[in-house]
Amino acid sequence: MDQMLVYADSLSWGIIPDTRLRLTFTERWPGVFEQGLNARGHPTRVIENCLNGRRSVWEDPFKAGRNGSEGLAQVMEMHAPLRLVLLMLATNDFQRSHDNNAWLSAQGVARLVQIMRQAPIEPGMPVPDILLIAPPLIGQPKGAIAGKFAGADRRCQGLVEALREVAREQATGFFDANRVIRASPVDGIHLDAAAHRVLGEAIATEVAAMLNG
Repeated sequence: MDQMLVYADSLSWGIIPDTRLRLTFTERWPGVFEQGLNARGHPTRVIENCLNGRRSVWEDPFKAGRNGSEGLAQVMEMHAPLRLVLLMLATNDFQRSHDNNAWLSAQGVARLVQIMRQAPIEPGMPVPDILLIAPPLIGQPKGAIAGKFAGADRRCQGLVEALREVAREQATGFFDANRVIRASPVDGIHLDAAAHRVLGEAIATEVAAMLNG
């Protein structure tokens, strides 16, 4: 059985838009992805490491532990051996507390890829493949998080292209979530249950093709 790690933020944690509630594992895209791979004949255990508010390499000035680069090498060591890491971060890089553009955010994600590949895993254990997932672009922020993400829909423009270039430079897999889903119109950021199902199935199809290839 392969172990695969999802390293991500609230879009993968499964927060229900404009609430503080959470979808169940089988409703969240990592759970749908796990079920999809198993159904396709690839026995898989998905390990979730998804934290609300996680950035790529920046600190949250109001809440500790949101810098995705801190402790990442130890996460890789903790869960080894891993067949694949699915990395979907960047959304929180565009919170109002940061003046980031797409290029800067993509460079933060590139740094995470480098950390993953340099992690001190046990001798003889494989360095896992990485699938870089471009998250759905931020829509019009609404509800309780509107102030936190004010202007993010403008600042994130070009993110997909910038992440695709990182994937090319770092020789990772790449999947654009915008091909199949959009952020919920309820808050402009998160995913509803239907989007989780579609995304999980689409990524299962993509990864199964990678494994078969």
